[in-house]
Amino acid sequence: MSSDKAQTPSFEESLGELEALVEQMETGELSLEQSLAAFERGIALTRSCQQALQAAEQKVEVLTARTPDAATEPFDDDA
Repeated sequence: MSSDKAQTPSFEESLGELEALVEQMETGELSLEQSLAAFERGIALTRSCQQALQAAEQKVEVLTARTPDAATEPFDDDA
């Protein structure tokens, strides 16, 4: 009996795999078929990471809502 948690990679694992795919594709050494497969996998990983980030953001919102004096601030993504 396998669980979903065992099959679903963590955010960090997905991000690491995505970064590796990007590096691999940037070399220009992949065939067209390999590039398309890597691109397709990259899209799936990107969606997975976005979902994980949205879930984390919702959790933060719920937790800060329980603490009335804790104000949320926009994330500065220019780092």
